[in-house]
Amino acid sequence: MDKQRTGVGATEAHSWLLAGSFKKWTGKELVPSLEGEGSLSEALFEAPFVILSHGTEADPVLNYGNAAALQLWEITWEELTSTPSRLTAEPMERAERDRFFEQVTANGFVDNYTGIRISQSGRRFYIVNAIVWNLIDDAGVYRGQAAAFTEYKYLD
Repeated sequence: MDKQRTGVGATEAHSWLLAGSFKKWTGKELVPSLEGEGSLSEALFEAPFVILSHGTEADPVLNYGNAAALQLWEITWEELTSTPSRLTAEPMERAERDRFFEQVTANGFVDNYTGIRISQSGRRFYIVNAIVWNLIDDAGVYRGQAAAFTEYKYLD
């Protein structure tokens, strides 16, 4: 299997966690109804917008990125899923990012996040109006945070 596509191997359970939590907080579907066509994990991985998530470690590690995220961050699935999420921001942006994620934790989601991020090769880009939400499983347990966005602008 192509390394860029190994994200499709992400469990269907994580895909449902992403989509279910998104619906819980926003009242909207993360991806359109599948209507019997393919799995949710495939639909999320192939979505025409960026989807990214991290877990609950003390220094949260990215645990999901769809094809659009892998391309934008110029990274493989293996590299992405071993990267602390704070490293997706430049050092000078990390304190602001941390404050923002505290706001998401307190409120469940925020739908207007804008910030500068950096790819693995050092290419800088500006995220515009991202939705960031808490991942909560069926038992009400906090499982991390996720983000989705369609707009970004390269700064280089």
